[in-house]
Amino acid sequence: MNEPLSLLELAAPGVRGLQPYQPGKPLSELEREYGIRDAVKLASNENPLGPGKLALAALRDGLAELGRYPDGNGFALKAALAERHGVGADQITLGNGSNDVLEFVARVFLRPGREAIFSEHAFAVYPIVTQAVGATAVTTPAVDYGYDLQAILARINERTGVVFVANPNNPTGTWLGGAPLREFLDQVPDHVVVVLDEAYFEYVQEPDYPDTTGWVSDYPNLVATRTFSKAYGLAGLRIGYGISHPAVADLFNRVRQPFNVNALAQAAAEAALSDTEHLRESVRINLEGMVQLTEAFERLGLAWIPSVANFVSVDVGRPAGGVYEALLREGVIVRPVAGYGLPNHLRATIGLPEENARLIAALERALG
Repeated sequence: MNEPLSLLELAAPGVRGLQPYQPGKPLSELEREYGIRDAVKLASNENPLGPGKLALAALRDGLAELGRYPDGNGFALKAALAERHGVGADQITLGNGSNDVLEFVARVFLRPGREAIFSEHAFAVYPIVTQAVGATAVTTPAVDYGYDLQAILARINERTGVVFVANPNNPTGTWLGGAPLREFLDQVPDHVVVVLDEAYFEYVQEPDYPDTTGWVSDYPNLVATRTFSKAYGLAGLRIGYGISHPAVADLFNRVRQPFNVNALAQAAAEAALSDTEHLRESVRINLEGMVQLTEAFERLGLAWIPSVANFVSVDVGRPAGGVYEALLREGVIVRPVAGYGLPNHLRATIGLPEENARLIAALERALG
């Protein structure tokens, strides 16, 4: 059904120019469209192990209280996170996924006439939250598919309100070390809020990759965001958080919806924090799977973007839409990333060994 033109005209200008976020194709949709019952989903950067046993036990224990509202302040989870990161509980903002915190940033620090800066190939949510509040999105060119911090500094002006930096970046998996990030933050003016989006933090094994949650005392304009959706395997519960100066966290709480994080998500996340065995196994599976996929890409003569996250983007040497469709017909779901300026690439989540093997075999057939 076509929308009446008058309704489109009533919408905010920034919203009119947006395209809806396109998530990875769900298994149920592939089953409906292609009749495939044993599909493998490697499209949404989920942990193939799912939740750990401690999180599952917390979920079972919490079922009896579903008739009650959750703790709107998230006291227990904030306390656990504060202890983990060595910060005050008043520095933590809980979100319905870390995307929720990104939206708080936009609602508090952006408005018409202000600008947000991020890199080419950056996470699609950044322009969405920016334009939704009437601000202007400014994209800087990438270097080797990753952030060029000097290019960002060159674009900062009196209208700049926020800089979004994904580290590692999605969908490229590129990353920044501690020294260049510190040098960058030292040069960012005080009136600009810098968001370090670290959704894949737990997967990174590089020795100079920083834990920036302790940097907030040095940079009051810094917000670090994390999630339980990836390495902790809780994507279906939507639970993330931000760490910032207490004054910034207070501003976020002024726009945060009441009870934005449900009770089961809070309980599972608190339990997951202490499940070191599950996290260790998740990282091991990911490291081995990355080697499994990239060795296959090399054998097939395909280039890929080196990644430190739980996914890898591979150049299939042609517009990737046809290869994507061929994989779907084999029951393998990956993610086309043409919308990120990478028309020849497909992004594949690291799965279990047998899931990776199925992708490799299907890709080889799709490429002929």
